[in-house]
Amino acid sequence: MTIRTILVDDEPLATQGLQLRLQAHEDVEVVATAANGREAIRQVKTHKPDLVFLDIQMPGFDGFSVIQGLMDVELPLFVFVTAYGDHALRAFDAQAVDYLMKPVDEDRLAATMDRVRQRLAERRSADEAERLKEVLAEHAPEAAEELAESTPDAAPASNRYERMINIKDQGQIFRVDVDTIERIDAAGDYMCIQTGDNTLILRETMKDLEKRLDPRRFQRVHRSTIVNLDLVRQVKPHTNGECFLVLDSGAQVKVSRSYRDVVARFVH
Repeated sequence: MTIRTILVDDEPLATQGLQLRLQAHEDVEVVATAANGREAIRQVKTHKPDLVFLDIQMPGFDGFSVIQGLMDVELPLFVFVTAYGDHALRAFDAQAVDYLMKPVDEDRLAATMDRVRQRLAERRSADEAERLKEVLAEHAPEAAEELAESTPDAAPASNRYERMINIKDQGQIFRVDVDTIERIDAAGDYMCIQTGDNTLILRETMKDLEKRLDPRRFQRVHRSTIVNLDLVRQVKPHTNGECFLVLDSGAQVKVSRSYRDVVARFVH
């Protein structure tokens, strides 16, 4: 899978340096470069790349204005590259895959490209599935109906789920590995993300957050609690068909009767 890429920066040396570092990634093809925001918009609309490395501070259109100028086309993935760290919050608000500081570190770039590959695989998998459904709906409607029934949205491919979650808390951005999340407690439209030794606040509904997490690992055990089943160390029966799950940190979470089927998977 070739990742067709455009580099946007008003500093030629920065563009050359990034292009040189990207040569270590054989699946990356730089199809164009741009030195300002207006040129970047033209290049993206012409080449329809998979990925854009985008400088933020440029004469005229800045990086955020570039994204706004592309809202009428299918957007590529964006990685912001800048010498200024104070734009990080806006970058993640703009759904950027990552935010790199100049000069770009090779190991940091490698980690970013891993995330890019994951996002592209998810996007292409979803596109292929949608195309298949459209073809079946046109030529074999009965088969399309059977496919819809056998592959409900509640059981999508595992690679569509988040591995890292960006959380803005107290003016900072925390990148949380979902493997470290022990449980999630709801408080209205806010989620308390518990990682055993830390608690972070995420503004998101539980329903939306559940869609981002692999249901084979993250299950709701109470109306307002999601638990990482991989971090459950003990099941303690309680009265009235309820029970407690003892987690790695020692925390105990009550499982209400409505969710007792979650506990069944621990009984072999």
